[in-house]
Amino acid sequence: MNIVVLTANVSQYLPDFFARFLESQASSTQAVFVVPPRYGKESTGDLARKYIKAFGIWNFSHVVLRTVKTKVLNILTGGGRNGSFYSVQGVCKHHGIACEEADDVNAEEFRNKLREMKTDLLVSVSCPQLFRKPLIELPPLGTLNVHGAQLPKYRGILPSFWMMANGEAEAGVTVFLVNEDIDAGDVVESSTFPIDPHESLDGFIKRSKLIACDTLLRAIKRIEKGDCQTTPLSMKDGSYFSFPTRASYREFLRRGRRLW
Repeated sequence: MNIVVLTANVSQYLPDFFARFLESQASSTQAVFVVPPRYGKESTGDLARKYIKAFGIWNFSHVVLRTVKTKVLNILTGGGRNGSFYSVQGVCKHHGIACEEADDVNAEEFRNKLREMKTDLLVSVSCPQLFRKPLIELPPLGTLNVHGAQLPKYRGILPSFWMMANGEAEAGVTVFLVNEDIDAGDVVESSTFPIDPHESLDGFIKRSKLIACDTLLRAIKRIEKGDCQTTPLSMKDGSYFSFPTRASYREFLRRGRRLW
């Protein structure tokens, strides 16, 4: 089976996910493509302004400093050293997997590249671009997406934050077959796990990414065995969340939560 993964060019959280994923699936993974970490037509500046408006300049500065530190370590170590990785590219380099940039995953040129690779299964991991039908239907075994919540609840952006802000005691991960609606395809695999009442959002995301990877690996194993059983989602029981606001961040803090 030939797997191609689409992801975001983000230095935080994703290297650990890919380190675990490629430890298991390096022989099946043809390539990993990274896209800019923005949604729709948003620029990096637009995303920075939204973050500052919601979480304040101090937290934004903290994110920038962490990102710079990670990028410097990535350069100094050539991507990673002694089992610690500082970029998705570094993990791919370690396993000998091609890692390339992609501006538009829906472009015909990009789809032709997937055809040349004889892509059987396409996997989206934190990829911020919306997939259109020609891309979704290209791989014969389907297109999977990994979502950091128990769907159909917490569809949309930053579900980890919203679960904490709403005082949830339990979190989840869903691996589903992508369709043209947002976070609405049939479920292949899912996991649930408790949210530690003293856990920071940063720590929770790190932990949930590894659970998400294990859930994805179970889904891939089932597909390899020809187990195509899925569970449809009922949207009437669902919820959708967009980027947090300052009011939602205040509620997050009121519940005794912290970002770091």
